[in-house]
Amino acid sequence: MRNANEHSLIQQIQTGNQAAFRELVEKYKTRIYYFAYDLCGNPQDAEDLTQDVFIKTYRSIHQFRMEANFLAWIYRITLNTFIDQKRKKSFWLLKFNLDDQDAEKSIPEPVDTSHWGNPESQAEATLIQKQLDQALNQLSPKERSAFVLRHYHDQSIKEIVEIMSLSEGTVKSLIFRAIKKLQKSLSFYKNEFGTECVE
Repeated sequence: MRNANEHSLIQQIQTGNQAAFRELVEKYKTRIYYFAYDLCGNPQDAEDLTQDVFIKTYRSIHQFRMEANFLAWIYRITLNTFIDQKRKKSFWLLKFNLDDQDAEKSIPEPVDTSHWGNPESQAEATLIQKQLDQALNQLSPKERSAFVLRHYHDQSIKEIVEIMSLSEGTVKSLIFRAIKKLQKSLSFYKNEFGTECVE
């Protein structure tokens, strides 16, 4: 019944019903925001990415095929938008650094750890989060995307294949490389990661 309701919403949007689109946004905005946050690593970029994703969704929803998985489709839009933005940002940063060798790098926003217990636990959690964020930033956009989908959003290999439009072997390879890089960067914490996830 959920799919029937979802398809009905999509059909209404395809005929220009903006109220139906607002309903669809309400249904998926939290999930897409957290996915965007896991990809970007900070709230402002995640908000910007989420907004761009829904703009692109509205503009291209007439191309959506009803037999397809809508969540996988909007995840794919999120990934493609993230990767495109990373490419543009990399080009801009290269030009900026060539123009001004002394330019300071932007500093990520701090993680809110107020709900993580006593000060000692908060300090440790903040340190781990900072090092994890730095390690994730060393991954390629596709490696990070595959890892985030598998470990943060509990998507199966089959689902990631559909979302990323890649072969199963490529997805497994991306996740394996991501894990190995994270293990190297987080050697003190590497037991949290394991290669069994690519089975």
